[in-house]
Amino acid sequence: MSILNHDDSKAIDIATLGPIGKLPIAPGTWGSLAAVIIWWLILSRLKPFWYWTILLITAVIGIWSAGRAEEELGEDAGEIVIDEVLGQWITLAACPRNICSVVLAFIIFRILDIWKPFPIRKSQDLHGGTGVVIDDALAGAYGIILMWIFRWMLCD
Repeated sequence: MSILNHDDSKAIDIATLGPIGKLPIAPGTWGSLAAVIIWWLILSRLKPFWYWTILLITAVIGIWSAGRAEEELGEDAGEIVIDEVLGQWITLAACPRNICSVVLAFIIFRILDIWKPFPIRKSQDLHGGTGVVIDDALAGAYGIILMWIFRWMLCD
């Protein structure tokens, strides 16, 4: 391991959500769970403009921090979980604030993130932090579509 400068250390802390990405079992799932908790407590109460603004900021910071963290931790290291946060929040954007819907959104996103249907898996070929973050953003986009379909089927 090389000597980290201050920016690298901050980038790793952001990319790993501090200790969450360092959990020994399923750090991506823990990152998604952290995203759900933050969504429930804060983001679910925001107006759409502010919600999507925060997601855009998260994407930009996520790409930067994941790219910097990759240099130290390795390519798309499991400890990097900021991408799971973004993807989970994208799926949750179509979610009403109730436990059943949130659990469904969590499960849908985790399945899509692990399965990586086309073209999600291919998007990981992109270089640096973009490649780390884009696959989870796409999984989140698939997830939001599935959430809209489930809401349409069950609510209309």
